[in-house]
Amino acid sequence: MQQRGMQQRGMQQSTALVIGEALIDIVATAEGEQDHPGGSPYNVAITLGRLGDTVSLLTAIGDDARGAEITARLEESSVELLPASRRSGPTSTALAVLQPDGSARYVFDIDWSLPARLALAPSTVTHAGSIALSLEPGASRVAELLRERSGDSLITLDPNIRPALVGDHDHEVARFEALLEVVDLVKLSDEDAAWLYPGLAPAKVLSRLVARGPGLAVMTLGGAGSLLASSAAVIEVPAPATIVADTIGAGDSYMGALIHQVLTTSLGMQLRRRSELWGEELGAIGAFASKVAAITVSRRGANPPRLAEL
Repeated sequence: MQQRGMQQRGMQQSTALVIGEALIDIVATAEGEQDHPGGSPYNVAITLGRLGDTVSLLTAIGDDARGAEITARLEESSVELLPASRRSGPTSTALAVLQPDGSARYVFDIDWSLPARLALAPSTVTHAGSIALSLEPGASRVAELLRERSGDSLITLDPNIRPALVGDHDHEVARFEALLEVVDLVKLSDEDAAWLYPGLAPAKVLSRLVARGPGLAVMTLGGAGSLLASSAAVIEVPAPATIVADTIGAGDSYMGALIHQVLTTSLGMQLRRRSELWGEELGAIGAFASKVAAITVSRRGANPPRLAEL
């Protein structure tokens, strides 16, 4: 496992930069269709802003009414939208059709790209995930940015696989595992794991990820809770009892809660120093993230809690 130095930047405040798609979820239910701002990285940024963290979002939104709706919700959740995120044309959409169990299936209309030249401020954490990692031409640019920032920023990743948008399986696995070389914390769902590593048991999936670089690897298991692994321990954390409205944004709010702990607890220093994380520490990390996700699934749409609600 590699050791990565972190240069001192003289910054007084921990900050997060989130890179990835922001779009409009068109949620189809028995009552009709409703628009909700969404996208996995967008939801992560919203979660961080609502938990009181200083966070900025680098994305791609259009100059239409849907782009304005996304911008307004970012402002309401104290998330800075970086100027390079704006472009002409329509904002991307994802049609989310709710299933009987509250889960959602998606049909995408998305265009993902980033400028070749960007002036980005330093940050304590840089996060990326989902469609932004696999859809070209933006995916290659995201990978470049993560590698560029890995010397001075803790890197977090959530593949959040969208099978309808990814390419060849072996190519996507190779792309994902190549990024793990610069990643400090990775989170994936049991569905991601089944797509990436079919037939491999969850604990073995996490061990495989940790062996490639991250100090902490996490798998969410839906209503069964989550599994957290380091080089020293693997622990299962149960999900809090809750009445599920839908699962939209559940994994994203869990991811945001993990990053919040990197920014506000000793977890960030432990990852920076490649300290071993033991069972008690992993349990506390998973319990907090599970609580945030439980509140999110109790409400319609991706609507993560504010810190005061915890």
